[in-house]
Amino acid sequence: MKKLLVFLIGVFILSGCAMVKSPLTGFIYSDVKAPFAVTSNTGADRVGTAEATSILGIVALGDASIDAAAKSAGITRIHHVDEHVNVILGVYAKYKIVVYGE
Repeated sequence: MKKLLVFLIGVFILSGCAMVKSPLTGFIYSDVKAPFAVTSNTGADRVGTAEATSILGIVALGDASIDAAAKSAGITRIHHVDEHVNVILGVYAKYKIVVYGE
């Protein structure tokens, strides 16, 4: 019983370490896709992505900007943007931007 209690306290303490912006968050695991932005431009032939990751909230690396995602696919006119958030026990977090356009 003591081991279980220590484990749960450890999970609770670590759960707030590596977090990213998300419309919803799960205590143990999150894997959420959501809309981010929409424009009046037509056409979404190309898809570009950019992402950033965080470990324990101590180290965070990456360029998850809309500009980086658009440049990765050669997009000059953005149609819409989605985001994808993945968090595991607050230890590992990934934030990904997906840009659609032409």
